[in-house]
Amino acid sequence: MEKRKIDLSHRQAGNQIDSKLLSTILILIVFGLVMIASAGISYSRARFGDPYYFFKHQLIYGVLPGIVALYVMQKINYKFWKKISLPFFILSIICLILVFVPGFGSKIYGASRWLQLGSFSFQPSEMLKLSIIIYLAAWLESRSDKVKDFYEGLVPFLIVIGAVSFLLIKQPDVGTLGVIILISISIFFVSGAKISHMFLMGVSGLMALGIIIKMESYRMNRFLVFLHPELDPRGVGYQINQALLAIGTGGVLGVGLGKSMQKFNYLPEPVGDSIFAIIGEELGLLGAVFLIFLFVYLMVRALKIANNAPDNFGKFMAVGIVSWIVFQAFINIGAISGLIPLTGIPLPFISYGGTSIIFLMSATGIVLNISKHCNNN
Repeated sequence: MEKRKIDLSHRQAGNQIDSKLLSTILILIVFGLVMIASAGISYSRARFGDPYYFFKHQLIYGVLPGIVALYVMQKINYKFWKKISLPFFILSIICLILVFVPGFGSKIYGASRWLQLGSFSFQPSEMLKLSIIIYLAAWLESRSDKVKDFYEGLVPFLIVIGAVSFLLIKQPDVGTLGVIILISISIFFVSGAKISHMFLMGVSGLMALGIIIKMESYRMNRFLVFLHPELDPRGVGYQINQALLAIGTGGVLGVGLGKSMQKFNYLPEPVGDSIFAIIGEELGLLGAVFLIFLFVYLMVRALKIANNAPDNFGKFMAVGIVSWIVFQAFINIGAISGLIPLTGIPLPFISYGGTSIIFLMSATGIVLNISKHCNNN
């Protein structure tokens, strides 16, 4: 009888969601809404006549549907995604192709990244991030004994990544491509890939990156500005110089929430890619460190879930999803801080963008479901 009670209590513990991870996600979302409300006042008023347009739009079309998606996803047994991993991935590829088809895709700022379906529009690349994680997790689990093989492990993996890379370069969306490659390599590594294969991919990736940068003048200009921030401060170097000015102005404590000057038509994309600069200006070093701490804590909780996952499929998915969030966060922060060249990708949970936050919350819902099946939360 005593043994049965122990078994029942262990089973109940295994059914508990990771409340610390959920709390971290919700804090990030609220933090993002507050900063969008602050950073978007001037741009919202000038463009839409409503100082809180971006805040309302993010709340209604991003956060609220995202909360529903998170709730639904954490209810669905994570093993379900293995059954539809291939169809979901194929659907994402089809959507990526459709952005180039007149009548379906829409071109914004010279890039074909949006799919228009009536009054509804979204970025297929955000769906791709989730679908490729699920597909690679299922695929690599099914061939765990062949991952180390060059022809049956590395080559098929590179073919998948190559096909996705071609479509993203055509959009072009090199920032998203970089995130997806880092996600994929992370999953491939934890699946048991050979170190020599990882080294080969690293060298090849750096060579390919150099070629991609040279293919377009604006990428080369961004790289040159990264090396020499003082270069053309009113032209190609304008955004990074304004971002650094905002962060520097904030100092340790910041100028105060809502008191940024750079958001008043000085800093491009204040609610989008550049929102971290506004955080640095208004909340200072302390606010920036707090945000970074949230991402690090999220990583620690999600990796713990991955480590305690009951099977490799759950482990690979959790690693892929946390890689997505963390790599994208620190690429954005690094770019706006001048540590790496500008990439043009949003800050997860913080930057304005309905598609991004809905798929991010869907993905974290899957991780929360995996946490329910872990032996130790």
